[in-house]
Amino acid sequence: MEMTAAAAWLTDVFSPVDLGILSLMHALAARAGVVLTPLCRLVTLLGEKGVVFFLLALGLMCFAKTRPLGVCIFGAVCCGALISNILLKDLVARPRPFETLAVYRAWWQSIGSPPEDGYSFPSGHVTAAAAAMSALCFMRGRRRVLPAVCVVLVMAFARCYLMAHFPSDVLAAALIGVLSGYAAYLVTMQIFGFLYTRKKGDRLAAFLLNRSLPLPEFLTYKGKH
Repeated sequence: MEMTAAAAWLTDVFSPVDLGILSLMHALAARAGVVLTPLCRLVTLLGEKGVVFFLLALGLMCFAKTRPLGVCIFGAVCCGALISNILLKDLVARPRPFETLAVYRAWWQSIGSPPEDGYSFPSGHVTAAAAAMSALCFMRGRRRVLPAVCVVLVMAFARCYLMAHFPSDVLAAALIGVLSGYAAYLVTMQIFGFLYTRKKGDRLAAFLLNRSLPLPEFLTYKGKH
């Protein structure tokens, strides 16, 4: 398959690393595919188009206390999607692993991985995960770093295991996600800093800062004292 100059460069530079890691994934599939394959498919399904992270952001935006975090996650995932899916995928036009070498195609077929459309670089799934988790860390501090990293690693593992991406694709996606999360953090701080300065005399600002959806009664009921 004919490649763009950018795709060919990525393949030439990262080929040994990509081959080594994907070989390991194939070995894992041969030994534990009964468990790993359905799990990786589930992770991929949850991360499709960043839906799970968008839903998380929307849920957080429903409540005043968590609204800034929700806005930051939403903005981060949108920024990451713009860079990865809108700008870079078509620009680089890197084929997926199973479209490049017969060995990758054989590994892809051996685990019964679902069909994938579009280009490989960078991974949209990993970009969304890294953007959302980076936003969480920037907004909530260092204690969230370890679970956030675990979420991104699980997504990256699933995408490589299913032979949908080269490891170099998910590495680039993680970097894009972190940058997107930081950009969203800076913008979110500016937005809410502006709203806080205006909340006393501005009904809209006060509404955006203080209004929350009512919780169901079973979540607020504390019993008799």
